[in-house]
Formats: sequence, C-alpha cells, structure tokens
Amino acid sequence: MTPAYLLLEDGRRFDGAVLGAPGVAVGEVVFNTAMTGYQEVLTDPSYSGQLVAMTCPLIGNYGTNAEDPESARPQVGGFVVREAARAPSSWRSRETLEEYLARHGVVGIREVDTRSLTRHIRSRGAMRGGIAGADTDPGELMARVLAHPKMEDLDLACGVSTEEPYESRPEHGSARHVVAFDFGVKDNSVRMLAQRGCRVTVAPAGTTAQEALAMEPDGLFLSNGPGDPAALEQAVATVRELAAAGLPVFGICLGHQLIARAFGGATFKLPFGHHGANHPVRNHDRGTVEITSQNHGFAVQAGHGDAVAGAPELRVTHTNLYDGTVAGVAHRSLPVLGVQYHPEAAPGPHDSHYLFDDFVALMDGRPASVRHDPPAASQRLDAPGSVRLI
Repeated sequence: MTPAYLLLEDGRRFDGAVLGAPGVAVGEVVFNTAMTGYQEVLTDPSYSGQLVAMTCPLIGNYGTNAEDPESARPQVGGFVVREAARAPSSWRSRETLEEYLARHGVVGIREVDTRSLTRHIRSRGAMRGGIAGADTDPGELMARVLAHPKMEDLDLACGVSTEEPYESRPEHGSARHVVAFDFGVKDNSVRMLAQRGCRVTVAPAGTTAQEALAMEPDGLFLSNGPGDPAALEQAVATVRELAAAGLPVFGICLGHQLIARAFGGATFKLPFGHHGANHPVRNHDRGTVEITSQNHGFAVQAGHGDAVAGAPELRVTHTNLYDGTVAGVAHRSLPVLGVQYHPEAAPGPHDSHYLFDDFVALMDGRPASVRHDPPAASQRLDAPGSVRLI
C-alpha cells in the first residue's frame, strides 16, 4: 500500500494509505455514522467538496454497482475509511470500492484511525483538511488547506445543479406536476414523487418564480444541497413568492432551510453537522419518533415554544432528539412543509416516507397527516407504559 496522510487545519495528522485515485484533495472534513449506503453517500450532491470519513470500520464489503448512485458521479471531495474491503461479497457488485473511486478520480485514504478522527471533530468542530500522498510536503498541504474557503457564505448549489430542466414521467397516472428545484437533488427524491403519480420537472437552482409558474406546477419541491443557505438569496426570494401565491411547497434539508429563511427565519452553522442514517427525530404532531437519514452542516434557529426564530408564521413540527435542533417546520396557514433530513433516504431508514404522501395530499387540497392525523393513544410517546426518549 502507498502511504498517505490526512492533515487537519489545526495541525492534527492522521496517517494511512492511498485509496482510489492518487493526488491531493482539500475540503471540509465531516464524519458519517451510517453502517450501509456508502455508495449513496459518495454520490450525494450535498457532500460536494467535503472530505467524508465513515465511522463504520469496514467499508466496501458489498462493492459498488450501477443501481445505487444518487447522482451521475461521486460528489465527495475525498473519502476516508478505516478498512476498505478488497474482496466484496454481493451478487450486485460490479466494482470494488477501490476501483470505483479510482475510475472517477476520487482521492481517498484508508487505514485511518477514524474513531480518533471522529472524536477530534466532535470536540473541535468540523474543519478544513487535506488528503495527500506521504511524499507531499506537509507545509505545502497546510497552505492549500488554509487557502480553501470555509463553508460559511458559500453557494455550492450552483455547481451541482442541472444546467437545463429535464422531466421524469410518473410511474402511474399524471394528475400532478411537480417542479423540483435542483440544489443537489438525489435521484430517489424524483423517483419517490414519480411513484406517487407525479410528473416531475427538475429545474436549475437559479430558476425564477416566473419561470417556475410558467411550467404550471401543482407543487414545488425544494431539494437537498451543499453550502450555506444564507448565500442563496435569489432562491429564498423565489420560495417566498411561490409560497405566497398558495403553491404547495415541500423542502428537505437545504430546501427546509430556504423555507425558514423565506419567512424571516435564521440559519446557523452546526459545530460538526449531522451526517448519518440513525438520527432520532420527534414528530410533535404524531407524538412519535422517526429514525432518519441526515446530511447537513447548517440548521434553522428555534424560537420560543413552537415558533421559529424570526418567522412567527412557521411552527416547529419535528425536533432532533440528539441536540434539540429544529428538524421540521410547517406554515401555520399556507400549504408549506419542510424537514431537516432525508425522507427519500436510500438505502434507508424508511420511517419518513409518509412526508411525500403529505406533499401529494397538499397538492390535492387535502390536509397533510403530519398536521392532522395523530396516532392511536397506544402509539403515542406519552401513552401509559411508553418509553420516552427525551
């Protein structure tokens, strides 16, 4: 194995070996706690430009294939693992992880103490870093790391968005037309809308309100994506105008943050972000807990009670049980919903698929279950004998 190392901007160094393509990769270093779905992680546009470290110690054990990607190519800036499987075992596998990364030019590193790396990021916060071969001068690599822009105030959505609109046909029927703003949309989001009978037009991130309305949509979907939501001023204005026109709106991840900002809310940078497939989220309306997939570095600022700070027209519908941050919002009178996680998550978990049904219900003029369909008493967290997680 060819020696390599990961250097963080605070000077901490982690040695390992080259994985994938040789070269240098620089970006914000984050960790992901998912135990499966590494190919989905690699191809998630929300990770554009980031160096992603997997906390699961063995990655690549089922190889890679042509069915699982969430976009046309890997989006991560670099990949960090403890151990990379050399002999994958799956009938679906077409390439090893090593071959897949090398073919797409992704710089990675293996044999890293990812437990120590994760603990360091959790205590010090997400920071910039660089991956390079052992023959690269540390001083030169550190200069490149410190010259790399921080995530704050960065508009990265424009770099991953489609340049031209394209359409996805419904799997059955064609009663509803959804315009999906592509800030870094994942294929499974479009697929899940199509499964519910929606014709989906995926539009560039810079699409104006007038251009969107000219497509005659029944609803607006705001996708996930990378970067700081505060940098997307045009998108915020567009969301505000379309929501005010009464158009049903459903946003996830970055889209959720844009909804909050469109109604006066604020967003802030999390210390080390939420990245993984095991985040518990409480649904306040249903009184239940969902296990969710999350990938974001920014969050919406909470206000008093169920309010969103600066946005009294919005109410908090979901809360992240790890740190109490806002995980979902709904408008108090308009058909607008947003969640700070991935209900379309592939390979899972699937607890939050109902949100796509809620969006369809709003387009059909029916109340969404997230607001009006509480569970039976025996299913509620506050039922006698139930186990409370907060």
